[in-house]
Amino acid sequence: MGRLTGKVAVVTGATLVDEGVGIGGAAALLMAREGARVVVADVLQEPVERLAARIRSEGGEAVACHVDLRSESEIVAMVETALRVFGKLDILHNNAAAIPRADADIVTMDTAVWDLVMEINVRGTMLACKYAIPHMIKGGGGAIVNTSSGSGLAGDLVRAAYGVSKAAINTLTKYIATQYGKQGIRCNAVCPGGTQTPTFKASMTPELEQMLLRHTLTTRICRPEDLANVVVFLASDDAAMITGEVIAVDGGLLAHLPFFADFMQLGAPTAGNM
Repeated sequence: MGRLTGKVAVVTGATLVDEGVGIGGAAALLMAREGARVVVADVLQEPVERLAARIRSEGGEAVACHVDLRSESEIVAMVETALRVFGKLDILHNNAAAIPRADADIVTMDTAVWDLVMEINVRGTMLACKYAIPHMIKGGGGAIVNTSSGSGLAGDLVRAAYGVSKAAINTLTKYIATQYGKQGIRCNAVCPGGTQTPTFKASMTPELEQMLLRHTLTTRICRPEDLANVVVFLASDDAAMITGEVIAVDGGLLAHLPFFADFMQLGAPTAGNM
């Protein structure tokens, strides 16, 4: 018996590529291993089909679903897929997001880029919740876990639209937890920092990776599986009293003062050598 035995989950942004899985794919795999029946959804059809096949090859139950989060009708169809195939919906993991390369600083921001990011990341997440929550309530309750970002907790030099969209998701998380808690709905968000997803690995140079590691309090950079562990915990009954929380899962990246890494390089006193 797994922690999610008997549960039905929908995970957006869940794919499997040659380089491995991202956060959504890792979460879907772990949910299935913990007993959930899973609808894996993404705008990329072949990678999402590969993930569903991988889950089934491990003995789990999964169905792939194409969803473009810009389309309200496709979001409705995604929720209805869970109901049609598995009969109910208990868990929603809103993980899919747009991160356009053209998302830069505010002054040079193309309004079309801004609108696209808000449409997919904020409106898409809201709509998935809008259509999932009534079915969760009808079934006695449910858990929603939103993937936010450290970019929604602190400023950066790039990806302004993305960061603002993730801050909106943090607030959306608290509103859903507040408005539907008495009807059995829990809603939480996880905020990854740098995470070794296939996209991260493809764009990461050794120099950038070492810079990120210097600012991380743990001995390594997060992996998708680290986020999946937290997502599954929050989706399970083990987290029955946790709702409305925005949880950083970033190896302590945002837990310290900004000059921590510089002090370490200078050999400044630390807890270990004071």
